[in-house]
Amino acid sequence: MTSSEITQLWAAYMNDSALECKLQYFLAKVSDGEVQPLVQQALDLAQSHLIKLRAIFTNDNYPIPYGFKPTEDVDINAPKLYSDDYILRYLHQGAQIALEAYSISLSMAGRVDVFNYFSECVYEQTGFLKTLITVLQSKGLYIHMPYLPKPESYDFVKSQNFLTGYFGERRPLTGSEIVNLFGNYQRNALGSATMIGFSQVAKNTDVRKFLMRGKEISQKHCEIFGSILHEDDVPAPAKMDDTVTDSTTYTFSDKLMMYYSTGLIALSVGYYGASMSMSPRRDLGATYNRLLNEILKYAEDGANIMIKNQWLEEPPRALDRDELAKKKK
Repeated sequence: MTSSEITQLWAAYMNDSALECKLQYFLAKVSDGEVQPLVQQALDLAQSHLIKLRAIFTNDNYPIPYGFKPTEDVDINAPKLYSDDYILRYLHQGAQIALEAYSISLSMAGRVDVFNYFSECVYEQTGFLKTLITVLQSKGLYIHMPYLPKPESYDFVKSQNFLTGYFGERRPLTGSEIVNLFGNYQRNALGSATMIGFSQVAKNTDVRKFLMRGKEISQKHCEIFGSILHEDDVPAPAKMDDTVTDSTTYTFSDKLMMYYSTGLIALSVGYYGASMSMSPRRDLGATYNRLLNEILKYAEDGANIMIKNQWLEEPPRALDRDELAKKKK
């Protein structure tokens, strides 16, 4: 397998093994009759993916990642930590992110079995996402992107003022800028609720402080994105902090929660970078750059906690030629 193929398969295994733990817990706690089948479907997909991934690794004599295990990283008998609305929104945002990731993995796959695997994942995730949207709409919970006025005709930018934003009158936000601000708000709203729940059940002091700091960062970023949208009278999504219960009982392992938290940070880095590239207004680029620097420092602190506790599983990497030379007898 090429570096891109093994890296994407390795990441997929780690994600699905972690997801299996979380979904088993959600399945044990969900009470909504419409949400429960969706959790079961998501769990079935994750478990079927793990079987297929193990087969690919085994056929290639490649070591199977340790990942996460339901017997070690979750207690499905713990009290309910998140509401059914949170679970449904988590599935929806997770399906969107997974579809993007599978599409990227598919585009980098050359070997037939790897290509077929990610092609199947894209097909499955597309159908699952459609089902999730239908249920959200039927419950009145689907959050659609803001609408834009219909122009009378096409037009062209006629002034450098299109790019300005620090001083003087700012032009209205473009569609791409609104989409990114809105989407980043939604992801941070989910991140804030996730961090609140995680921080309540974390056992390690460093982990608890890290998660509480993550909650504060997510909430601050929501305020920033929301204020920019409100300047143009564009509505921001609703927050999700009220979807967390008051449980403080052990639910997920600190290792699992740190993996998810650092994964959310990595996603934010990617989304903020893409948002910067699609935001011509200079003040927005500066804002994303500032927020990026903040979460990059936060990510480094998270990695240090995981390394300290031996929770960070090493991904596929290139050969260390110096190390090989030292082993020569």
